[in-house]
Amino acid sequence: MPFEKGSLVLVDYTAKVKDTNEVFETTREEEAKKTDLYDPTRKYEPRLVSVGEAWVLKGLDEALAKANVGDKLDVEVTPDKGFGDRDPSKVRMIPQRKLGDKADEVQVGDVVELDDRTGIIRYIGSGRLQVDFNHRLAGKTLIYDVNVTKKLESDSDKITALIKRRIPIEDDKVKFNLAGENLEVELPEETYLAEGLQIIKRAVANDVFKFVPAAKNLKFVEKYEALKPAAEKEEKADEKKEDMPAEAKAEAK
Repeated sequence: MPFEKGSLVLVDYTAKVKDTNEVFETTREEEAKKTDLYDPTRKYEPRLVSVGEAWVLKGLDEALAKANVGDKLDVEVTPDKGFGDRDPSKVRMIPQRKLGDKADEVQVGDVVELDDRTGIIRYIGSGRLQVDFNHRLAGKTLIYDVNVTKKLESDSDKITALIKRRIPIEDDKVKFNLAGENLEVELPEETYLAEGLQIIKRAVANDVFKFVPAAKNLKFVEKYEALKPAAEKEEKADEKKEDMPAEAKAEAK
C-alpha cells in the first residue's frame, strides 16, 4: 500500500545527472568513494524523508508517494520537478575587483558568494567575470537509483530519526525518555557549542510535535561530568602554561 502524506521513511539512493552520469549526491559510502564527493567524516546511511512534504525534489517526492517499503526505484526527475530550468537573466558580468582581496585568485568553475547569492564563475577576462547564479543543476534531467528501506512506525524510531536529522550524531548517543506527554532529550557534550544550537533545538521540537503527537512538552538536558584526576591535572598544566611568559612557553614545548 502506497505511503500516506507525512509518512516518515528511510531511503537509500544515488543521484546522477542523466546526460553525463555525474554522481552529485549519494547516501551510500561505497558509491561516494568512487567519486570526489567522499567525506570520511560523514556517516553514510539512508536519508529520512517525510513523503509528500518537499523534503526532497518534487519528482522524487511524487515517486515515493506511490512506493512501498522494499521497492527499488529508478526515478527520472525532469528540470521542472528538479532544480528548475536555466534562467539567462541570472547570468551576470561583474567587475573582477568586486571580489576584493580574492579577485586575483579565482578561476573558472569556482563558487563565489556575491550580494547574498551563490554563483559559479563561467568566464574571466579583461578585468570582468561572468557569474552564473543559476543552481548548477538547473536545466538538468536527473536520475535517482532508490531503495525504500523502512517506514518508521514507533514513536521511538521517529524521535531518534528526527533528532539525527538536525544533529548528526551516532545512534548510541541519541538518548531520550518519553513519559506520557513529556519528552526529555539528553544532548551529547560535543553538541553543546554547535553553531546555532538554539535554532536547531527549536527545529527538533517542531519536528517532534508534528510527527509524534503523544509528545506535548520537550525538554533538552545538558549533562556535565566532573573531570577525572588525570584530566584535571592536564587541564591545570595547560592553565599554568597559559600564564607563562612567551619565552617560557617556547621552552615548555
